[in-house]
Amino acid sequence: MKYLRLSVFLLLLAALPARAQDFPSKEIRFLCGFSPGGTCDLLSRILAEHLTPIFGQRVLVENRTGASGIIAADTVAKAAPDGHTVYLATMALHTILPVMPGVPIPFNIDRDVTPIANVANIYNMLVVRPDAPFRTVEEMIAYGRANPGRLTYASAGNGTSQHLSGEYFKRITGLEILHVPYRGGAPAIVDIVAGRTDMMFGNMPEFLGQIRGGGLRPLAFGAPRRSPLFPELPLINQVLPEFEIRNWFGIAGPGNLPPAIVARWTDALQRVGADPAFQRRMTENGMEIIIGSQAEFLETIRADRARWGNVIRDANIRAD
Repeated sequence: MKYLRLSVFLLLLAALPARAQDFPSKEIRFLCGFSPGGTCDLLSRILAEHLTPIFGQRVLVENRTGASGIIAADTVAKAAPDGHTVYLATMALHTILPVMPGVPIPFNIDRDVTPIANVANIYNMLVVRPDAPFRTVEEMIAYGRANPGRLTYASAGNGTSQHLSGEYFKRITGLEILHVPYRGGAPAIVDIVAGRTDMMFGNMPEFLGQIRGGGLRPLAFGAPRRSPLFPELPLINQVLPEFEIRNWFGIAGPGNLPPAIVARWTDALQRVGADPAFQRRMTENGMEIIIGSQAEFLETIRADRARWGNVIRDANIRAD
């Protein structure tokens, strides 16, 4: 009986690499936790289109919206760990929500999902109303110090990356700036264009239409680097070296994803990142390619979670 159990164990062990080697053997479900038309949806569909010929299987985007991406991630956490179900992992889901008081997450984000690799950084940008009485970050800081409490900044809601970016800016500068939360980015932008709110830290792709139409004035990049779309726009960290905002998107699968399948996914993403057509589409849509290893992705999650945890505690932010 002992030898029978050993034989069964060895057969099962031998079968695992074979299954990983055969991946993918069917269509791949690529879950996006946000509605069609946004940055998450756009990036998911660009990736799916370029991954399909590499995998030789269709990569189908499925929008599972709600709870800031938690519903999509929960669906993947409950899926079989065979690589055929993944989701677009957001910076907020992996680094903000786990340390945000009042956010119920129905699974253990460090145990029940497997971060695979980072993919893209969305350029963080500071935009202001067109008639704002300052044209540089230095002038804005001087205005805020001369007029404490008069400046306002908009966000897509309490606890969002836009909110935390504004709180991080306040923490570094010591300025008194009023946070004005909205139900989403679109109404926040509308009020800045109308002059009812002064400024917003957010994702450059969401601002492009109003910038091109003159409704918003870009002041500086909060990102570590400039976008090729605005090569002359300064960086906030030229004035405030501590201020760097990375709003990244990566790929994650179910927990206990075999290393061979992680490697297959990572190789496919590296091949996508080297494709000139993919590079061009990413640049045109205000996204920076940052595809790296699983170890690099895990370290990014760890470092960003520690930083945003400090901001949340210092500002006493709660989601409820």
